[in-house]
Amino acid sequence: MRIAVFGAGAWGTALALAYCPDHEVTLWSWRDDEIAELRRDRENRRYLPGVELPPSLSLTADFDEAAEDAALHLIVTPLSGLRATVRRLKQVAPGIPTLWACKGFEAESARLPHEIVHEELGTDAPCGALTGPSFAAEVARHMPTAITLASSLEGFAEHWIQQLHRPTLRLYANNDVVGAEVGGAVKNVMAIAAGISDGMGFGLNARAALITRGLAEMSRLGVALGGRQETFMGLAGMGDLILTCTGDLSRNRRVGLALADGKTLDQILAELGHVAEGVSTARVVGRLASRHDVEMPICEAVHAILHEGSDARSAVADLLARDPRPE
Repeated sequence: MRIAVFGAGAWGTALALAYCPDHEVTLWSWRDDEIAELRRDRENRRYLPGVELPPSLSLTADFDEAAEDAALHLIVTPLSGLRATVRRLKQVAPGIPTLWACKGFEAESARLPHEIVHEELGTDAPCGALTGPSFAAEVARHMPTAITLASSLEGFAEHWIQQLHRPTLRLYANNDVVGAEVGGAVKNVMAIAAGISDGMGFGLNARAALITRGLAEMSRLGVALGGRQETFMGLAGMGDLILTCTGDLSRNRRVGLALADGKTLDQILAELGHVAEGVSTARVVGRLASRHDVEMPICEAVHAILHEGSDARSAVADLLARDPRPE
């Protein structure tokens, strides 16, 4: 089967490598110079240093070439590029099954990824979301990973997990797209909070409390948006939250650690060199929580630190000073 992967960052490259042994995979980047470097080095030195790109992996900066004749389109751009990518796919190769592996909310509209895709391709388009606890560096090295394939289209997820399931990349079907995507978005905000807590030396007890209460916030928002409570107990919720809040490979956690170290957000993002979706997601989550009357004090604190100039220690002190209440 021919798979076209759109986006040659860490996660796009990792998924391309995961499927190369069994499928004909083309990896696309909009940058000619990036593709030239990948072809020359057979390595993504910027995002996945030390991981060899096999000769069987095709590389191109020609969008039409990547899209045409593919049996599956896999979009792994940052969320900000999702709408433009699906819009172009509709023009070049309409009707091809499409998966996306980007997480978050669209900044201006507060749309989840599936809402963006449905607006561009229609609600009956054959499509779904790949999400769950997965660091690109480990997937690229074929280390055991389990993720969720969520789709509201009957039978779609079940069909594609049969095609894409591998011994080291296990897929589980879910039809709660809203819940799966809310989990994938909000966990990035919680990872920033966890990084701040760890960077301030608050310890493992505080981290455990933050993850647990963060899961409660995530679930409340997800249910308010139409998701199911049980989804947040699975890979797309609790699994992704635990990994991102505790793993040193987490970009969002590193943002929190750097904030605790006194660095400015601009400085942190410049040094990071990768997209940290939790930064923009925190702003959108605040709007959604207010709109749906959902209490999310941890997310509010992160938003205040990132976007309103709040001091991290003061924000944490405010959280700790909240009135006691039943769990």
